[in-house]
Amino acid sequence: MRFWTKPQQDKITVDILLFDQFSNHCLANCLEPLRAANDLAGQRIYQWRFFTMDGGPVQSSSGLPVLPEQALGAAQNGEYLYVISSYHFRKFDTIATKRALQSAAKRSRNILGLDTGSWLMASAGLLDGCKATIHWDIFDSFSETFLNVDAKKERFIFDGNRGTCGGAMAAFDMALALISKLNGEALKLDVATLFMHDTPSEFGRSLVIHRAIVRDAVHLMRAHLETPIKIAQIAENLGCHEKYLQREFIADLGAPPGKIYRYIRLSAARDLVVSTQMPISEIAVRVGYDNASAMARAFKSRFGHSPDNFRKQ
Repeated sequence: MRFWTKPQQDKITVDILLFDQFSNHCLANCLEPLRAANDLAGQRIYQWRFFTMDGGPVQSSSGLPVLPEQALGAAQNGEYLYVISSYHFRKFDTIATKRALQSAAKRSRNILGLDTGSWLMASAGLLDGCKATIHWDIFDSFSETFLNVDAKKERFIFDGNRGTCGGAMAAFDMALALISKLNGEALKLDVATLFMHDTPSEFGRSLVIHRAIVRDAVHLMRAHLETPIKIAQIAENLGCHEKYLQREFIADLGAPPGKIYRYIRLSAARDLVVSTQMPISEIAVRVGYDNASAMARAFKSRFGHSPDNFRKQ
């Protein structure tokens, strides 16, 4: 089952192991969603540290230099370790790399291989018995080389405390899935909306919906932003009982329809606050609130700031 929100945990430490010629696109797509999650949550949920095998600087395939904090061997315990390699990954498939990753696996609760990082993980025996994927250009070689790995041609895979993804764009999807798992669907959808990820130009379109009746209900909600209708009326319009609609929403989105309706209205309010100079009182009317004060209270509860302060940021 999905969860709309989850109680805040302690800070989540993400260690990032970079190999020379890593994909900068892949790094950005796994890191920027975490940065955005911090910004949208109004607190530092995620913190990250950069490492290399020897503690020396590395360059991305596009020539971007990165100076790490230290060598991987000096890393303390962490929640997540990202292994990011790309070009020339076979050059790094050494006994020293195997030993370093095996040692790191004892200190990190979860290890994720991005792009060709999956190969290095598999070579170290860290994917034995796991479902895993890799960049599709080398998928066949990967599946033929590591017979103890259940290779799947998918964008990304989580299997227990292991994760793998096939490349830069998949790394973004994987980061969103991680945010959903750790913080809930609401924050994930906020991050996806911020980056216009699979989001046509319509309020609330970032909701990833699988059930037809939920999709139809959300369509009605979007059509009634300024004049909200009751959930019972939505159910009646769709020819079902309200309790059935409640169950379908919780199964699909992890929250009841009333909460999703508020999410859509407040997302619309945030877009208007950020992208226009429209008075807050008018925005309140546009998203179905009787007055600006009521909308401002809901807005602050959702985003951590009043509409006026949010606009100034």
